[in-house]
Amino acid sequence: MSRLKSPQPIRVGAIEIDPPVVLAPMEEVTNQPFRRIAKRIGRPGLVVTEFVSAMALHYGAAKSFQKLRVHPDERPIGVQIFGGDPEVMAETARVVEEAGADLVDINMGCWVPKVCRTGSGAALLKDASTAERIVGAVVKAIRIPVTVKVRAGWDYSEFAAPELARRFESAGARMLTLHARFAKQGFEGEADWDLIRRLREAIHIPLVGNGDIRSGSDALRMFAETGCDGVMVGRAAISNPWRLAEIVAAVEGRQIPRPPSLRERIEVALQHLRWLIAFEAGVAEWDEVEAIPQPIVEDAERRACRRLRGQIPLYIKGYPGASQARARLTSCSSLEEFRDVLETFAKACPDPSPGIEAAV
Repeated sequence: MSRLKSPQPIRVGAIEIDPPVVLAPMEEVTNQPFRRIAKRIGRPGLVVTEFVSAMALHYGAAKSFQKLRVHPDERPIGVQIFGGDPEVMAETARVVEEAGADLVDINMGCWVPKVCRTGSGAALLKDASTAERIVGAVVKAIRIPVTVKVRAGWDYSEFAAPELARRFESAGARMLTLHARFAKQGFEGEADWDLIRRLREAIHIPLVGNGDIRSGSDALRMFAETGCDGVMVGRAAISNPWRLAEIVAAVEGRQIPRPPSLRERIEVALQHLRWLIAFEAGVAEWDEVEAIPQPIVEDAERRACRRLRGQIPLYIKGYPGASQARARLTSCSSLEEFRDVLETFAKACPDPSPGIEAAV
């Protein structure tokens, strides 16, 4: 199948996903601060939260409720939930709707053992009956659209997605996303985009393709080769919202934006950290932090710095000397320390132009 016309916006209930590019849900990555940065720079048509445990919400886990905080800058937004009990999933969906989500996405693709051991995530690919009951229960519980993200199947023995997708469509799901790998693969090997093409032929609701989109040309090729309605971008966007901007520009038929300078990358990295400190302190904006008691801010700063030690270095990846700076960045415990290391790196960098990995 080939798609000759330009990709079009996706209509999911009352929501329009325009452009048809989705920022993937990624644990410890797509928190509110990064979603806002991705939306401001990359401008995807939809962003999705980190996945939220239905059972954790059921028992009142504060960290899980924190994931439901939505900022006006990031709409439309989907909240992804996971769990293996239809009633608890329906209860969670109601909480998510009340929190202000534009849609609820059900995770049936996470292959991580600690998730699958609970009968959640990709484990549901082996239990079509329970998976269908979960989708039906969530659809009946809320008014906003319900979407589902799946893998191709549990292992290579069965391409389970088409039969599951038909069941989900009958149960009321409004859109499906396929990560074109089997659960047992994790992120190993290459995504098999032909699986997306085959699934597109099996269902009538919109289908988003996911897996190994690293550039604008990759996105256009996925549209052309599979007939998918949208594309989802994950790992390529981590600490690199400019890659997302490139992909969006290609999908919209616009000129690819210029690569960011090292200075721009550092400014966005520090904005990411400031917003995460504010988020951990219970507010959205950096200028609100000054009204919060200092001990709370200091604790929030420590948590935010720990969470971003692995991501801040990616903002400067590819520049000369970045690996040495990374060793220092991964031990930073304060905004001031991060700023000092990045500023020192910028002054010493012999080549201010984007590196091979840094360029979009």
